[in-house]
Amino acid sequence: VGTFDANAWGVHDVAGNLSEWVADCWHASYRRAPSDGVAWFNPGCRQRVIRGGNWANAPDQTRAAWRQSQDSDTTSARIGFRLVRGI
Repeated sequence: VGTFDANAWGVHDVAGNLSEWVADCWHASYRRAPSDGVAWFNPGCRQRVIRGGNWANAPDQTRAAWRQSQDSDTTSARIGFRLVRGI
């Protein structure tokens, strides 16, 4: 923990532990995506977005922009979520 330098916001160790579930439903592209940053949710969607790589991924997948589709009822030791609070 804290072995590497902090990112631009002063936070350590936020990449590479787990891939993270996000609220968005899966879409193959960003065409017609919300432009205000809200989650892109479609009622009844089963495929959700997972972002970032985990400890078992290749290095090029260990970045926040990397994403993949995953069935919403999948469980895995390599997928988690992050709790956030607006400030």
